[in-house]
Amino acid sequence: MVSDPVLDPQIASRLKRDEHGLFPAVAQQHDTGQVLMVGWMDDEALRRTLTTGRVTYFSRSRQTYWRKGDTSGNLQWVKEVYLDCDGDTVLVQVDQQGPACHTGARSCFDAGCLEVVHPSGEPT
Repeated sequence: MVSDPVLDPQIASRLKRDEHGLFPAVAQQHDTGQVLMVGWMDDEALRRTLTTGRVTYFSRSRQTYWRKGDTSGNLQWVKEVYLDCDGDTVLVQVDQQGPACHTGARSCFDAGCLEVVHPSGEPT
């Protein structure tokens, strides 16, 4: 089975991209709802994600594509992909194998919760 060489035009027409042609992709563990990480995609990264079953991101620093887990072994298997109501972010529900964060943590959001103080002065 050969995958399409371009992103489905119906999907592409719904996307809103930044000035570099990119949009954020939030990776979430499909069965627990845990937010694992945020990466960046362009049309090609999304096409690869939708057609290979593995999440592909675009590295802004290296200006190249990277498939999560190819070097670390910490694979992200795609379960479902959603486009948000504005078309400017995708949610990729995955089955994460191993840590998602480059620090070795399960999630990039394991650094602790920030304190929120309401106008009344009471913490949440």
